[in-house]
Amino acid sequence: MSKLISRLLGPALCLTTLTSFAQQANVNLDWNPQKNTENLFPYGGNVVSPDVRDDHTVTFRLKAPDAASVQLTGGPVLLALRSKDPIPFVKGSDGIWTLTVGPLKPDMYVYRFLVDGVAVADPNNTITGVSNQPAYSTLVVHGARPAYYDAANVPHGSITRHIYHSDVLGGEREIFVYTPPGYDPKKKYPVLYLLGGSGELASGWSLDGRANFIADNLLAEKKMVPMIIAMPNNQVIHRNDPQHLEKTYVRFGKELREQIVPFIDQHYSTIKDRRGRALAGLSMGGRHTQAVGFASTDLFSSFGILSSGDAEPAKLNPAFFADPGIKEKVDYILIGSGSGEQDFVGKRSAATHEALEKIGVPHEYFVGGEGAHDWGTWRMLLHDKLLPNLWKKTGTTSK
Repeated sequence: MSKLISRLLGPALCLTTLTSFAQQANVNLDWNPQKNTENLFPYGGNVVSPDVRDDHTVTFRLKAPDAASVQLTGGPVLLALRSKDPIPFVKGSDGIWTLTVGPLKPDMYVYRFLVDGVAVADPNNTITGVSNQPAYSTLVVHGARPAYYDAANVPHGSITRHIYHSDVLGGEREIFVYTPPGYDPKKKYPVLYLLGGSGELASGWSLDGRANFIADNLLAEKKMVPMIIAMPNNQVIHRNDPQHLEKTYVRFGKELREQIVPFIDQHYSTIKDRRGRALAGLSMGGRHTQAVGFASTDLFSSFGILSSGDAEPAKLNPAFFADPGIKEKVDYILIGSGSGEQDFVGKRSAATHEALEKIGVPHEYFVGGEGAHDWGTWRMLLHDKLLPNLWKKTGTTSK
């Protein structure tokens, strides 16, 4: 009898297992973590927020009976909603403030609440940002299937967090390293050194950027060369230091040359040659790539400048732009930015593109996507442009 009941209930039990996970239950690495299936509050929460529906509309909620006003803010989500100003919530008689917006294009969006003018993270959202800046929340608007940045049913690589002592900066530092599925110490791999922006930590490219899942998915589709991705902390001085620009390039250049690259070459099976190394970064990391990387063509031959650039590139890197043999030293350069940031950062990207064109250095210049100066742009550039194109033309691969 028990076997019969088991056979009859088996499919139903399986269906329940697949469909009954509550919003933000964190049972699996779900690609639709904020879809509310059972109206269960997040652990420790008192309302469901955000509540993402299959029609891509989103409801935010906040229980704040004593608040005078609550608004939705955050550049990425407001840009997607085509709103220049914070969007007000409506207060219910139960003290719960509610706002429904959308539909939104499936993606991940950073947002905050303005509660009586104070910007705070959504206290009921378990997906919060971890970086060197005030707390924020992440909204995940799911599509019909896992996105290119989600954990899919493919072979997965590994991310290792290393702590090392820096003689250059006089303290303990961290670096996250991605190794591809099937990493074999007997083979030699090219290395992409991937940098964050102002206010980012070394973990940013893996947590917000989803770099490891993006690489896993591209490798499963055979759209990129197997590589090691080293994600160091490129914050070498307080971002609000009045002499930040004057000090940061020298300090980071020394840290990169004397600490970071030697550490990776010592601990991993790498191609210890400039043709096997690439340097790329977003925002401030793009500036570091240009200012330090272009001055280090003995270490790197490929570069990615994401949402960055310089208004006067020849003054920033005079030796690079005056070198008659520079075209032979560069294998690949990407200059990419989001369509929503062309009124400020995009101008610097365009200036760098024009300067490279003037001296005849081949490079890829791309403006696209629907994001601005945000992770939506940087994830897209990593997936669509940078990873698929590194080392493809040179034939450099693991050996």
